Amino acid sequence: MSEKYDVQPGQSVELLKELHILTRDGKLNQDSRRKLKQVYHLFHFIEPLLKEIQRDHPAMTLVDHGAGKSYLGFILYDLFFKNHSEGARIFGIETRDELVERSRDLAKRLGFSGMSFLNLSVVDSIDDETLPQKVDIVTALHACNTASDDAIRFALQKQARFIVLVPCCQAEIATILRKNKGASLAQNYLTELWRHSLHTREFGSHVTNVLRCLQLEAHGYQVTVTELVGWEHSMKNELIIASYKDLPRRRPTERLHALLTSLGLDEMKVRFFTP
Repeated sequence: MSEKYDVQPGQSVELLKELHILTRDGKLNQDSRRKLKQVYHLFHFIEPLLKEIQRDHPAMTLVDHGAGKSYLGFILYDLFFKNHSEGARIFGIETRDELVERSRDLAKRLGFSGMSFLNLSVVDSIDDETLPQKVDIVTALHACNTASDDAIRFALQKQARFIVLVPCCQAEIATILRKNKGASLAQNYLTELWRHSLHTREFGSHVTNVLRCLQLEAHGYQVTVTELVGWEHSMKNELIIASYKDLPRRRPTERLHALLTSLGLDEMKVRFFTP
């Protein structure tokens, strides 16, 4: 079956059916094959991080923000946690109650006892006492608007060893660039980068992710930015992986603040806080 349907050896076929990746008769259509490819591709990036944590302590903790139907959490548990990490836990954070209840029910039916699902926003999860004081890895896939920034705040407060982000739309920076554009247009030729509305939106999105990377580096993380999947699958394709290495913080901190000031984004310094 694994060769025909691209299902990994030992993987739960029942799970893939419940996630609607496999049809009820065990078949894989083109759309679900594409979805499965994306999940496996992300697993390819996360598995080495899990193995590195496992060498130090098997009872690792992963928190997945904006979990939705918990595709990622279930696949990670099925392919890695259930066989390799006794005592390890995955927490799925999601605001839609029906998805939380559905995930709880599915985990119970599959015997995935190390999975928990909490009906919380990302920002509320930062201080929620249900979650451990320290976690090993934080993931956030397509967490919209400022939720990716809240996931970074969560990870920094929980001293996460690894952070894996696939950022989604974030209009806040673009709104500020648009607001200040008239005043700065005659003063700074760089304003040409976002003079047109389409460029404002795209440049704002790009700058947001650059600021996120600098923020993580300013907290001692080593940051890698790459593509998640081919552009034919998703326009929101940027994958940010941060590994805590206790690196020097001064240079990225200075660059972060200089970039905010040069682009007229000083009011965002609170969001992209540094040590």
